Amino acid sequence: MTSVPAYHHGNLRATLLAAAERSLRRDGADRLSLRDLAREAGVSHAAPRRHFPDRQALLDALAESGFARLDQELRAALAEAGEEFGPRLHATAVAYLRFATEDGALLELMFNRKHREGADRLVAAAAEPFGLMHGLIEQGQAQGVLEPGDPQRAGIVLFATLQGIATLVNGGLVAPELLDGIVETAVDQFIRGSRRR
Repeated sequence: MTSVPAYHHGNLRATLLAAAERSLRRDGADRLSLRDLAREAGVSHAAPRRHFPDRQALLDALAESGFARLDQELRAALAEAGEEFGPRLHATAVAYLRFATEDGALLELMFNRKHREGADRLVAAAAEPFGLMHGLIEQGQAQGVLEPGDPQRAGIVLFATLQGIATLVNGGLVAPELLDGIVETAVDQFIRGSRRR
């Protein structure tokens, strides 16, 4: 008779989320299983339920940690870019697209989970990175680089552009090595098209 692995992880929650992210990349959200993650983590099949009562709770936690990581990556990019709007916008676009193309399955999960009923924590988590992008548009308007007006409208256009590029790369329609040049063109065209006249 085989013995069940003992619960021995000091931080099982983080271990399970990391394993879930690897599984998501490899097999997609539909194949995520608490039992499989417990096996990978080397714990009993009941141990994950101490942190995630069910699969839905695991998916929500995975999406929430995704928004937190996206926020960290955008903030790091902004911190390195200096104070000028153009370089800050370019750095943000590059960081977003890196995340969206390297972790496309996670990003899809993040957006899908956010729009279901009762996803208040995910909505709050998403507000952080998208608030940064909103603030960036406001900075461009305040500095006279972008046309004044509703920053949300300009932000939607920017987001749609970035998400469209990510979809083309993730779908194999655009080679990943072309991404840098495409981002530069997209940002330049966005600034030109939104410039104060």
